[in-house]
Amino acid sequence: MGDDRALVHGVPEAEPPLIARPAPLADSYNDRIRPLLDAVDKLRNLNVMKEGIPLPTIVVVGDQSSGKSSVLESLAGINLPRGQGICTRVPLIMRLQDNPHADRPELYLEFNGKVVHTKEDNISVAINDATDEIAGHGKGISNAPLTLVVKKDGVPDLTMVDLPGITRVPVHGQPEDIYERISEMIMEYIRPEESIILNVLSATVDFSTCESIRMSQMVDKTGKRTLAVVTKGDKAPEGLLEKVTADDVNIGLGYVCVRNRIGDESYGEARLEEAKLFETHPLMCKIDKSIVGVPVLAQKLTQIQATIMAKCLPEIIKKINDKLKANVAELKKLPKNLSSVAEAMTAFMQILGSAKESLRKILLRGEFDEYPEEKNMHCTARLMEMLNRYSDELQNCAENDLRTNFLLEELEVLEEAKGIGLPNFLPRTAFLTLLQRKVRAISSKPPSFVARVWEYIEGVVIRVLMRHSENYPQLQSSTRRAASGLINKMKEKAMDRMMEIVEMEKLADYTCNPEYMLEWNSLMSQQNIFMEAINNVSKPSYIVLNGIGEVDVENLRHRKQHIQEAFDLKMRITTYWKIVLRRFVDSMALHLLFSVQNLVSNDMEKEIVGELIGPNGSGGIERMLEEASSVAAKRDKLNRSIKLLRDSAAE
Repeated sequence: MGDDRALVHGVPEAEPPLIARPAPLADSYNDRIRPLLDAVDKLRNLNVMKEGIPLPTIVVVGDQSSGKSSVLESLAGINLPRGQGICTRVPLIMRLQDNPHADRPELYLEFNGKVVHTKEDNISVAINDATDEIAGHGKGISNAPLTLVVKKDGVPDLTMVDLPGITRVPVHGQPEDIYERISEMIMEYIRPEESIILNVLSATVDFSTCESIRMSQMVDKTGKRTLAVVTKGDKAPEGLLEKVTADDVNIGLGYVCVRNRIGDESYGEARLEEAKLFETHPLMCKIDKSIVGVPVLAQKLTQIQATIMAKCLPEIIKKINDKLKANVAELKKLPKNLSSVAEAMTAFMQILGSAKESLRKILLRGEFDEYPEEKNMHCTARLMEMLNRYSDELQNCAENDLRTNFLLEELEVLEEAKGIGLPNFLPRTAFLTLLQRKVRAISSKPPSFVARVWEYIEGVVIRVLMRHSENYPQLQSSTRRAASGLINKMKEKAMDRMMEIVEMEKLADYTCNPEYMLEWNSLMSQQNIFMEAINNVSKPSYIVLNGIGEVDVENLRHRKQHIQEAFDLKMRITTYWKIVLRRFVDSMALHLLFSVQNLVSNDMEKEIVGELIGPNGSGGIERMLEEASSVAAKRDKLNRSIKLLRDSAAE
């Protein structure tokens, strides 16, 4: 076909229309579609896609030297840049508009916020100059688009995006990663479901080996939005019919075979030669006439474009309105610019008040509607779980100690605590010695729990304060410092309180809990069974005691002195230790609730206010008058986005 063998500078004024004038029905069809196409083109010019709103687009892709440029030239009737290597270095948005009543064609380029008018015989130079301005001189590429508007008699009403041809091997002057950069650009354009992929294939190659086919199949596996244009059929007519009818590469929208112009042919002459080729060539004449010729391609593209626009436009309008509402709502959430210390103080107290209410909800009342999906912020439940784990840790220590070397420790303590006195009295020293040993064994548990629970509370409080002050970053460091300092003091106070309780439990053995006597009596009721097992060596050495479990008495059969006193002492300490452990948990829970209540209701506000506006404060209130750069940037971005979306909605 020789797409790239010659250039024609300009089209004779007397040349007939590029594509035959449509029938009246098609005229009516174009009249209905033109407003939709204009609306989408205006949205494209407004860059609405930057807001994440994809537009229906015909994206032209093809391997290098596939004849892609020649196909676009045939549709537009103009000369595009040619040369070695990549000619298209930026996304070229081609807007073709049929203009049968104009005296002469109108062509202009839009890029970098300006409009450059040009003539047909200068269009290649103008595109090259604009490309150099966008992508720089040389052979690099850029994602910034260049729009070419062609208003001309006989062109189809189409908007297409021409992308660089795919090349794997960089030529001199091209970046080493040229393939990756072109692939990334192509994928960005063909990935949206709203895109129609116009895949230009050369008849001289195996379609399944084409990079452009591989890429389109990655995003359109069934080919439902891919149309293939086959060029250079006159170079490889053998097997072309089978290629386009077998469809081994899933082209859902079908194939169109075209012949591009050769040498110094005019575009009108090229269309006549194309028709003649598909009528008279012994092989190519067998291809169905409904899939051959540039006019057929133009008609198919126009119909596909109309269908996709009619389908997508209502959803696009909805997305624009939804995005506009969301941005306006987000802008309203931003803090207003503060102009006085009084305004800053009001804003600060509102932040503090809302943070306190959030903490009351999650730390005191157990409400978690503000953080429904973040279980770590469901604080009353998490604190209860931590308290239960603390209780389990204490109980596990007691249970492990209960059946190991049964009565041996009690016997040893009784031996060392004996004195001059009546033999049937238990020495209080023995009981206190056992009690103090048990308290010392678990003395690391309460401070460990205090550290864990206050570390968790600190994380929650800081998280809430940062969320409520996020619009005033200049407040956050002072607020964080004040809250952390306060919680550290409360943690130290809780630690001191727990260590006092530990020391008190070592000091005295007292309870008014009636369960002590009830359980001790219940345990002591098994003493006769226990003594019988010791005295009767013919019985098994293992017995089960209610409230204790299975114990081995073999070692006790040879140490019968003080056995009954040791048994009594064991039952007393076992019963009393349960009460002690319960006091450890209960006192911790009450002190925790009391401390958190004070933290939220009083202490936190005093500490933060003192940090910001007290005699030794950091001056945070005055800093609120200076809008943070991050907030200013966000406000500016939202304002620009809202303007763009409002302009888009107006279209």
